[in-house]
Parts: sequence; C-alpha cells; structure tokens
Amino acid sequence: MRLGPDAVREAGLVESLQRLGLSVHDQGNVVVPESSDTSGGGPSRPRHVQAILTASEHIADTVERSAREGHFPVVIGGDHSMAIGVLAGLARVSGPRGVIWIDAHADLNTPATSPTGNLHGMSVAIAMGDAPELFPAAKFPAPSLDATRCVFVGLRDLDPGERKALRDRGFTCFTMSDIDRYGIGKVIEQALTIACRGPRSVHVSLDVDSLDPALAPGTGTPVPGGLTYREAHLAMEMIAQSGCADSLEVAEVNPVLDEHNRTASIAVELICSALGKSIL
Repeated sequence: MRLGPDAVREAGLVESLQRLGLSVHDQGNVVVPESSDTSGGGPSRPRHVQAILTASEHIADTVERSAREGHFPVVIGGDHSMAIGVLAGLARVSGPRGVIWIDAHADLNTPATSPTGNLHGMSVAIAMGDAPELFPAAKFPAPSLDATRCVFVGLRDLDPGERKALRDRGFTCFTMSDIDRYGIGKVIEQALTIACRGPRSVHVSLDVDSLDPALAPGTGTPVPGGLTYREAHLAMEMIAQSGCADSLEVAEVNPVLDEHNRTASIAVELICSALGKSIL
C-alpha cells in the first residue's frame, strides 16, 4: 500500500486530472502500520490482520467523509485489501452498492479457503460479511456490496473456493474468454446494465493485474493474457459515459516491480478515462 500512491502521483495524476477541468483535493496517504506478523499464512491463518484492519478503518473514514461531502472518491494504492475500507466507507453512506470489479482475480477467498492467508485475496468476501470476527460490522457494514449488482470483468485466475463462491452467490462474471468471444464493448454494456441502478450508483474497482503484464509489469500477482491497452481504456471510457460511477479505486500498483514507472503511468491514463477523458 505504501509505495503505489506516490508512484501514481509522480506519474502526474493530479496535473492530468486538472487538465480535464476537474478540481482535485489530494487527502494524502493513509498510514499503514508496520506489521509484526511473520507467519507463513494459509487456510485459517490470515496474515497482517491488525495492520490491514487499522489501515482499512482509516480508508473507510476518509472515503465516508468524501462521499458525504458529495465528492467523487478516487482511491489509489498497492494492495487490493484497500477495497475492504473503500466499500465499507461507501456503505456507511448509501448501503450495499453495485460494483464493477475489473481484475484477474475474484478476491473471494475466505480465511478458511485462502491458500495463502493474504487478505488482498479476500476483499470481496470480507465485504460480503464473511469475516466478521476480523472486520466487525460496527465499522465495516456487511454486506457492503450488492451481489446481484456486482460484476466481475477480466477473470482468469481463480482458486477452487472462489469458483464455488461465484456460483453459489450468483455473481455475474465475464472471464477473459468471454471478452475474447464477445468483445470488451459488449461485456461492459452488460456489466453496466447489471450494476447500475441509476446515476452515480456504482463503485469501480480496477486492479492493474487485469491488464496484460507485458503492458503493466508493476504488480504483485501478474497473470498472462490480460486486457490490452485499448480494451482497458474502452472499458473506462464507457463507464465514464454511462454516468453510473460515483467512486473509483485503482489497486496493486507496485513500483518496486515496475519498469520506468510504466504501470503507474498507465494507471493515471485509465483514471483519466474513467473520469471523462476521451479521444474527441
């Protein structure tokens, strides 16, 4: 979480948004405490819980404040566990919401099913209320997303527990095979139809590992065969044109693994497309 936001800033996020005529208030970085957890992780052994819980509380408070003030929260970072706090903060204001989750992974493992114990692979499950012993409902309302209005786009790397959860809970899923078959335009059209209840009613969560790693190498869990540059931009452009989105997060930017800040630069471009930048 610590390095991603600054890398995206250095790639010119604020200046790029201002050139679109947008007013930008940078609220700075959420402090992520050092974790003393040295466990190996695995089923029923979630890792770095206290550090992520503390950071998630701060994220939720900041997002809630921004949403209540009528702003459009844009949350940038590394670890996709930040979605726990983002969705909680939004739910405090408007209840469970539609979500378009663009990611190679579903992040639907639970503490019991996760093969690694990494909370960034459990963010959707936690938002559904699957770990109240770790993330209490008093601060993390659950569910903070509406499963009937949650659409996954770009899936291509799922664990067995996630496949079962996707089937059992009735989420709408578009894998990379679906995108190959139907095209990104048709997929996003359907995603918007399902997720949108009305204007400003949808949260968009973009994990940069949804992109092909040849395009965006600076991410911790790369999977070959992801979205192309134009597919990703078209998805963001269509979401902007729909007027449905009222919040956005961009996750898993890791400058330590990047090449000349390429991934952070692409993240800036995609944020701009999601907020209205177009070719004409």
